[in-house]
Amino acid sequence: MNRNPETVSPLVAGVLCRCPRCGRAPLYDGLLTIRERCAECGLDLRAQDSGDGPAVFVILVLGFIVVGLAALVEVKLGPPLWVHAVLWPGIILAGAVYMLRILKAGLIALQFRHRAAGTDVL
Repeated sequence: MNRNPETVSPLVAGVLCRCPRCGRAPLYDGLLTIRERCAECGLDLRAQDSGDGPAVFVILVLGFIVVGLAALVEVKLGPPLWVHAVLWPGIILAGAVYMLRILKAGLIALQFRHRAAGTDVL
């Protein structure tokens, strides 16, 4: 059982959506639902809350990317309006869920590392 928070990189735990303590078990029990407890190391994950930070970053970053791409498609190709209406919602939904999973897991891993430094409270 790995209880040293220094051994699991928050970046790796976030990108792979793994437990912030052991880095092996999945962090999510569904699409965006955090598990109650890590299956590998037993870390209680119920108190882990990433708040609204990941959602704000997703809105800003994904909005910038999608608006830029939509403008580029409009200028270069000039498609009818229905093409935009069909194309962008799916890209936005998939991108938002993907980015939320990674950012939420990363923020939880960072919170775990900085709160649990030298202790095993979490």
